[in-house]
Amino acid sequence: MSDVIELHDIEALNDFQSDWTRLLAITPGGTFFRSREWLQVYWKHFAADQKLRVLIVRENGEVTGIVPLCWKKIKSKFGSCRILTFPFDDWGSFYGPVSPDQESTLRAAFHYLLNSPRDWDLIDLRCVETDGFDGGATERAFQAEKMEFEKFVWEQAMYVDLSQSWEEYLAARPRKARQTYTRAERNLQAQGEIEHLRYRPRGEAFGESDPRWDLYEMCEHIAAKSWQGSSTTGTTITHANVNQFFRDTYESAIRAGAFDLNLIFLSGEPAAFSYNFVQNGLINGLRMGYNPEVSDQGLGRLLVGRILHDSMDRGDLLLDVGTGAVDAKKYWYTSVVNSYRYVYYSPLSPIGNVLRLSHQVASWFRDRFAGTEPGQQQDLQDQKVPAKQH
Repeated sequence: MSDVIELHDIEALNDFQSDWTRLLAITPGGTFFRSREWLQVYWKHFAADQKLRVLIVRENGEVTGIVPLCWKKIKSKFGSCRILTFPFDDWGSFYGPVSPDQESTLRAAFHYLLNSPRDWDLIDLRCVETDGFDGGATERAFQAEKMEFEKFVWEQAMYVDLSQSWEEYLAARPRKARQTYTRAERNLQAQGEIEHLRYRPRGEAFGESDPRWDLYEMCEHIAAKSWQGSSTTGTTITHANVNQFFRDTYESAIRAGAFDLNLIFLSGEPAAFSYNFVQNGLINGLRMGYNPEVSDQGLGRLLVGRILHDSMDRGDLLLDVGTGAVDAKKYWYTSVVNSYRYVYYSPLSPIGNVLRLSHQVASWFRDRFAGTEPGQQQDLQDQKVPAKQH
């Protein structure tokens, strides 16, 4: 028999640390973004105007799934709207429950929410990779609980399949991709000795949790010299708005054994960096940059190539290079995957009913006359952290 425990205090998550770690290890697509450690750092920095609602699903007393949710208000063209959504803000490409059986976990969570007092107008789940790791579990859970929903395309992420040899991968790249990479290697080798340093400690459980702040500060130095130093997006590792968030997340991921830091040195000088998470063989590429004062001869291309080569040699499975900046990634990725947004409108909510009708009418007109992809809409103007610029 299943039951649900609801947590509102971020520190209360510590009581379920072992269950969370156990479940994350067997969750399809279970990246560091779904970890307790990441959520606690995220909440420390971005909890303003949000309320935590983490649902712990148990079966006969054993924790079988976790659904991290938060309550917040967003703007729509019809007025303010209260939603339950993932505490995520597009920091990565995909999100979802922590469970090997995501459908059953979501069903239990939905059943609990439908039978509890409602302080929300919508259940608004974003960044769901329906065709991949989710495998349709979200849709089936909504359907099983007889909850009518709307589905919208949210974003597109790019993947690199790492379950092949470097030689096989490179041979399958377009000719121009191979040429630009080999040119970068040749030009930089002519300028000095190249060293690729990859720091991926296994975490506290293995006695490997030194944050190596000297390496991290090299990344910050490179970022400040790169385009990131003058960026106004507010999402780079040196930007005042998020600098401490990146540092705290880095330290937390190191302790969890989920960080993947890469540096390229040219003649001993730090020249390029990549800030990534790694969990269960899945790598999330977050930020990278190079110092043009050291060289402008393809440092970024060399860095990506060295990371991919090393990842394939060590047995990693997949690199998610994120969304956006398609031109910069077009020679590297092997597949493009959609993420989706699922919205359930509470029939007890006046604005929920208005939004449901508005979205359905707008989708009908677009599908019939515009020929655009079904479901895309702009009625809900959520103030997202613009973190999808990788």
